[in-house]
Amino acid sequence: MMFLTFVDVVARYVFSRPVRGAFEVTELMLVVLIFAGLPLVSWADEHALMDFIDRLLGARAQRLLVRAVQAACAAVMFLLTWLIWLKADRIWAYRDATDVLRVVYGPFVYFMAVMLGLAGLIHLYKAVARP
Repeated sequence: MMFLTFVDVVARYVFSRPVRGAFEVTELMLVVLIFAGLPLVSWADEHALMDFIDRLLGARAQRLLVRAVQAACAAVMFLLTWLIWLKADRIWAYRDATDVLRVVYGPFVYFMAVMLGLAGLIHLYKAVARP
């Protein structure tokens, strides 16, 4: 992605000939990068968090809070999975594609839904698994 951007910038400003479709490819690569990383971040518990409440709670209450937060994250991920899957169905039905390269968006949106579902399963597992 960095190489494509570098080549596009050099080609645009030095040769006045930008790489055709570079912006579209970069957008699609960002989608894959972000949503492929989401289950990894969920598995490693690397999401941004605020721990100011933890100091006020005992050990048992902290464990219950962690389970409740994991369950809430799972519920949100499953809701987003469902909504994005519905959106992917509509995009696929219209055969919506990028403007320049005509790359179909559908598979990328389905990929987003699958990765969100996987992240939801990870959060659900962490909510019910024994420590």
